[in-house]
Amino acid sequence: MPTTWKPEAYNSVSVYIVADNAQRVIDFLKKTFEATDLRRFDAPDGKITHAEVRIDDTVIMIADADGAYPSFPVWLHVYVPDAQATYKKRTRGRWRRGPGTRPQTRRLRPPRRR
Repeated sequence: MPTTWKPEAYNSVSVYIVADNAQRVIDFLKKTFEATDLRRFDAPDGKITHAEVRIDDTVIMIADADGAYPSFPVWLHVYVPDAQATYKKRTRGRWRRGPGTRPQTRRLRPPRRR
C-alpha cells in the first residue's frame, strides 16, 4: 500500500477557521453550502478542538477559539452552480442587505488606472 504526504480526497491547501463559535460556522456551512461532516473532536467542556466539513471537493477545518488560539477574520470564496439561489436559500429574506452581502454572479474587472 503506497504512502502519501496528504490524506486521500484532500486538497493540497485547506482552510483552517478558528472561530468564537465553531458550531455556528459549521451550521452555516451545512445550511448554505450543504457541507457534510467528516470528523469532530470535542474538549471535555464541549468546545470543538477540531472539526472537518466538506463542501464539494474541499475540506474546511474548524475549531473554537481559546486563549492560546484567538479567532481571526476569514473569507471564503465558494463556487456554486447558482449564486442567486444559494443566497436566497440562506437569507430567506430575513437578513438586511449590506456591503459585501450580495453574491457575485459575474466576473469583476480590475479597476481602471488613471
